[in-house]
Amino acid sequence: MPDRPALAFALRVLRGQAQVDFLPSALAGLVFTIALCAAGWEYGVYGLCGTALGTATAQLLGVARDRITAGLEGFNSCLVAVGFAAFLGAGHLSTVLLAAGGCVVVTVLTGAVGTLLRPWNLPTLTLPYCLTASAMTIAAPGFTRAWHHDGGLAALARPATGPTALTWTDLWHAFFASVAQIFFMPQWYVGALFLLGIFVADRRLGALACLGSAAGIAASWLLGAPAQQIADGGMGYNAVLVTMALGGVFLAADGWSLAYAVTGAVAATILTSAAAALFAPSGGHTFTWPFVLTTLAFLVAVPAFPRLRKAGAPEPVAAGSATPPAAAA
Repeated sequence: MPDRPALAFALRVLRGQAQVDFLPSALAGLVFTIALCAAGWEYGVYGLCGTALGTATAQLLGVARDRITAGLEGFNSCLVAVGFAAFLGAGHLSTVLLAAGGCVVVTVLTGAVGTLLRPWNLPTLTLPYCLTASAMTIAAPGFTRAWHHDGGLAALARPATGPTALTWTDLWHAFFASVAQIFFMPQWYVGALFLLGIFVADRRLGALACLGSAAGIAASWLLGAPAQQIADGGMGYNAVLVTMALGGVFLAADGWSLAYAVTGAVAATILTSAAAALFAPSGGHTFTWPFVLTTLAFLVAVPAFPRLRKAGAPEPVAAGSATPPAAAA
């Protein structure tokens, strides 16, 4: 029988993995671990260990217990660890050490970003992870003990080439791979497992993830993105995150926020291509920059639109519905 502190920590780690998709669910985190292992056992190990290290670092630094319990101090470190494994090679000792250091650094950055955004009541999202992972991909080719590939990632952006017609296989692969690519995995079956984990924890968020994937596929196809980029999920994963964030997490769920979320998903799909072109010359990667920038911009704009409201905010009172003071007396 495991002792209670160990069990509590394990649950926090699993919730940290699930929080990549806004889910404070240990069960969803367990399914996510299985999904990562389906892509390669080493990714499952990196994901779990990265989340654990980030959570432990936050705990040692005295971060508020409710944040740690909900898994909010683990999801950025999870993505950092898996990202380092995917880009640097999971089998190298240097990758293990850099991933461990990255998980500690991203925990500090989470505190810094949270402090900067708190006056505007904005979430950190995956901004700390984007900063850490971007620094890694840009800097790594300059260190021979860290970079184990031939050549670097830097390249000039070029116009899109290749066929744009989507087959039925491309479509259903893209639908699931757009969810898997949040964790850098292009396999459709990995995406299906991640989607299962989302539905296990929250059916509404699962439906929004499906809608976001469809919106990203449709937008990228209509704009003429190469079929291969759509099929491997590279054009859709930011749209999935934006739709979930705006349609079911940070805004009150209604028809207006749903339309707002789909608009954000289309914007994030376009920004995905823009970010890829921007980062290409330096060897950087898109990561979830489009999701972060789109979601923050759309959340900042909410007070300007009376038909939208933040999650948890009271519903506006309709004109003429308030009881006059004399009648109340």
